[in-house]
Amino acid sequence: MTVPREYGGRGATPVERFVVVEELLAAGAPIVAHWVAERQTAPTLLAFGTEEQRRWFLPRIAAGECWFSLGMSEPDAGSDLASVRTAATKVDGGWVLNGTKIWTSAAHLNHFFVVLCRTSPSEDRHGGLSQLIVDLQAPGLTVSPIRFLDGGHHFNEVVFSDVFVPDDMVLGDVGSGWHQVTSELAYERSGPDRYLSAFGLLSAFVREFADGFDDARRAAVGRASAKLWTIRQLSLAVARSLERGAAPAVEAALVKDIGTVYEQEVVEMLRHVAGQEIDPDASGLFERLLAEAVRTAPSFTLRGGTTEVLRGIAAKGLSAGYAGARR
Repeated sequence: MTVPREYGGRGATPVERFVVVEELLAAGAPIVAHWVAERQTAPTLLAFGTEEQRRWFLPRIAAGECWFSLGMSEPDAGSDLASVRTAATKVDGGWVLNGTKIWTSAAHLNHFFVVLCRTSPSEDRHGGLSQLIVDLQAPGLTVSPIRFLDGGHHFNEVVFSDVFVPDDMVLGDVGSGWHQVTSELAYERSGPDRYLSAFGLLSAFVREFADGFDDARRAAVGRASAKLWTIRQLSLAVARSLERGAAPAVEAALVKDIGTVYEQEVVEMLRHVAGQEIDPDASGLFERLLAEAVRTAPSFTLRGGTTEVLRGIAAKGLSAGYAGARR
């Protein structure tokens, strides 16, 4: 929606996108295919990409024909992006990429992903990093599934073995990867997807048990609804900040931390007040959604950055702001 009309988009604002995305998520609409490309890759291309990259990728993203994954997390690095070991070596006409990315959502289905990698040594942990746009069908690239407990397949491990990336697929400036990736994380961590994962379960609970609400169930739904509305206001404030052209990384980290912890709390609360046994083969909507949520809820506080890392980002940002205010 926010892609400019000259590149095939709607030219909408981040707040207008927020409203539509919230309705899609609340209704349980299928969004995985276009999600990362529209939410995150398109704004990054607009901010840092070449005009040739914009002309090629953005119309395809806007049409829902070009799907992206994120190439950030690595084994033994987790959410500490400054610890990435995947490295690209300069060769004639491009770069040769070697390393491993993990927890790569939908890499087995998508067309490209933006890979954060080391392009030069640096004493500064945040230096020497760059972003490359990598074809997920490139020779030397292997995608292996990481399955959920129920056998479902969403996450992947991606291994690079001498994968060639042409020079025209460098995103932004070589060596500016840290600045670029932290700028785009504001889009990843702050949206309605960070607090609405359990909304369908909450709605199904209300519909199924509304006629027999006792005080405990009524109080539980009231607390969950009040907290949901509060987090929504925080998320909407970040969308307004993005609309003004800011890069609210600290605020986005706070929304993601509070939102995903809330999502896990809702699942446990509803399981408790419903007094429901977990039966993945149950016929009722609430029972089926509850079983699915119990299996997938542990991933909520991992994707987009672990709780510990996000709280570190928030603490550093808030303490720096406090120190600046005192001066």
